[in-house]
Amino acid sequence: MTIHQNLIGGTWTGSNAIENINPSDTSDIVGLYARADAADVQAAIAAAKAAFPAWSRSGILERHAILRKASDEIMARKEELGRLLSREEGKTLAEGIGETIRAGQIFDFFAGECLRLAGETIPSVRPNIGVEITREAVGVVGIITPWNFPIAIPAWKIAPALAYGNTVVFKPAELVPGCAWAIVDILHRAGLPAGVLNLVMGKGSVVGQAMLDSPDVNAMTFTGSTGTGKRVAMASIEHNRKYQLEMGGKNPFVVLDDADLNVAVEASLNSAFFSTGQRCTASSRLIVTEGIHDRFVAALTERMKSVVVDNALKAGTQIGPVVDASQLAQDMDYVEIGKREGAKLVFGGERLNRETEGFYLQPALFTEATNQMRISREEIFGPVASVIRVKDYEEALAVANDTPFGLSSGIATTSLKHATHFKRNAEAGMVMVNLPTAGVDFHVPFGGRKGSSFGPREQGRYAAEFFTTVKTQYTLAG
Repeated sequence: MTIHQNLIGGTWTGSNAIENINPSDTSDIVGLYARADAADVQAAIAAAKAAFPAWSRSGILERHAILRKASDEIMARKEELGRLLSREEGKTLAEGIGETIRAGQIFDFFAGECLRLAGETIPSVRPNIGVEITREAVGVVGIITPWNFPIAIPAWKIAPALAYGNTVVFKPAELVPGCAWAIVDILHRAGLPAGVLNLVMGKGSVVGQAMLDSPDVNAMTFTGSTGTGKRVAMASIEHNRKYQLEMGGKNPFVVLDDADLNVAVEASLNSAFFSTGQRCTASSRLIVTEGIHDRFVAALTERMKSVVVDNALKAGTQIGPVVDASQLAQDMDYVEIGKREGAKLVFGGERLNRETEGFYLQPALFTEATNQMRISREEIFGPVASVIRVKDYEEALAVANDTPFGLSSGIATTSLKHATHFKRNAEAGMVMVNLPTAGVDFHVPFGGRKGSSFGPREQGRYAAEFFTTVKTQYTLAG
């Protein structure tokens, strides 16, 4: 089997490889992917640093053409890349293809941004002096991405980094190197100069740490666990570099008495369990007012019985496997924690056997939960949700905001008054009304508050806040 190598300074290199395993079928080896060491990372950073002066001053048409070419190839290969994504991460094939399309759209958007770079010209308070305000590239950007969105999250970090003239050292999650390698290969063949984009795959403790330790990395953008995010922050402060963190979530979905029951059930099901609950925007806290509580629990439980959990590539599958054995063990541990805490497991939470050996888990639903339980406070990152009964809207809002996280928040209601108030007062970076908490368009800002995020928003035109630095220039006229 061919080894997929790291890309350093425009050259594919590396022979120490690990197997990429399909979580839907553990006998299926997706591919062999090289592991970088600290010396490889240092070489990649040096290559990016050397390439930065020319790339940061390259023509906007050159950058546009490369990103647009990458977008076109991603879209043309969406079924193939979507299948690769589903094989290595465990999302259903429909989700895999959908995420691939989103990556293509992101590259297309930022190809356009290359042609929309703008600044300001304003008068000085002093006569005969002009003031220009422009944005320039930051420098070498280190990118560390998670396993749950193996092509979309790399896309929404790499595309703006390149569009605004930065060079990149990219470390994907060790569990999902396939999509990362594919996207880098596409960009490499699209015409990126050597050293502009470097891929270093491997363990976070080795590759990620070497990136954090380097004074030549000018900015770090990270998506992953809260604990690792704190380490990224501390290391970045030491080197006085920009850093951007997207971390955990414990997102609420509120269901009010006046909600359309079908809308509430479908939005809750999607929010809590689709993508196997492995989304930072997933809602694992379903906060339900007492007037609709029993009907909602009965309807959601009945709906969960019809959900098909199976091989991600199999037609008709609605929820695929958990990503690996470690995550499966963590999810099942939380099911036991919930039982010990006094919550009532009304559905699921059991390991499932399917035709192929994989990490299958029946989505779990708890009732009689409180917002003080660990299953209501800690991010599980799996298909486990808890229903918390509350008296009214005011208590629902208070419980929704009672969390150290603040990424996404949702509400099901037919009341314009409550919807408007919730949008204004939910302590989250993104708010959904009668929609799942997961699902943000590719051209709008993504990010949260409190312990969920730090730094400028990702995606859309807001990405410029992180991937550029502002320069103010004065000129004496005459």
